Amino acid sequence: MPIAVLGATGGQGGAVVAALREAGRPVRAVVRDPGSVRARALAAVGVEVVVGELSDPVSLAEAFRNASAAFAVTTPFQEGLDAELAQGAAIVRAAEDVRLPYLVLASVASADRDTGVPHFETKARTEELLTVSGLPASVVAPTYFYDNALGALDEVAAGLLTLPLPGDRPLQQVARQDLGRVVAAMVAEPGRWIGQRVEVAGDDPTPVRMAGEIGRAAGGTVTFRRTPLEDLRTANPDMFAMYRFLTDTGYQVDLEALRAQFPTVPWTSYGAWAETQDWPTPRQPGRRA
Repeated sequence: MPIAVLGATGGQGGAVVAALREAGRPVRAVVRDPGSVRARALAAVGVEVVVGELSDPVSLAEAFRNASAAFAVTTPFQEGLDAELAQGAAIVRAAEDVRLPYLVLASVASADRDTGVPHFETKARTEELLTVSGLPASVVAPTYFYDNALGALDEVAAGLLTLPLPGDRPLQQVARQDLGRVVAAMVAEPGRWIGQRVEVAGDDPTPVRMAGEIGRAAGGTVTFRRTPLEDLRTANPDMFAMYRFLTDTGYQVDLEALRAQFPTVPWTSYGAWAETQDWPTPRQPGRRA
């Protein structure tokens, strides 16, 4: 029986697909567009690809049918927070309708701590819905992703890394491939994990260290520059709330305990991850492109 993976062509879902295939498990990739490049690439290597809409419980129930387990992820970044809540409700309803044997729901670390971060709160509400349902399920809650730095390649090319955080504030983060391996380990032993909430981080570099690691990997100097948090207050209230939380409180994953729980996960460091990325060569200060 296959393991159904929602968002299989995205960052988290794609990492879960890769980890499950690495473990030799059959995968059913649930995608919105089976004709996309990524979906066709999965089909080309033997992955079963089916159509499913995150907000449609009927299509999700069909995708879950006869699966031994499923991994599900919701997102507010395409259609908004209300849409993410609808996605969570559809996932839970679909799993109930087909009596899915086991569900791993992706949330975010600290979503259960009343952070006031809008996209943390929507995930917390879906977690509550899942708990009330009584489904055999677990929550996996990653921290910040290493890959977020890849959204600033122009900055790296200019020799900069900017974040609205203090340069010496540790920021717990994780490589997506390690998150995928955690999910694969949970699916391999559902009886051990049902009812549990697992927060996931692989390293806790400061922004200054992040800049240094990226610079070493890119073959140049990258300098951290703190940007004003206040600039986000009206431009992006969700991100303002998140970075304020990360500045004042931060994630609180017990890294040592997590490693003991998942000893087979390699736990990629930030520096090791940076070395595997294709960075632009940073320009020297004072030089024009």
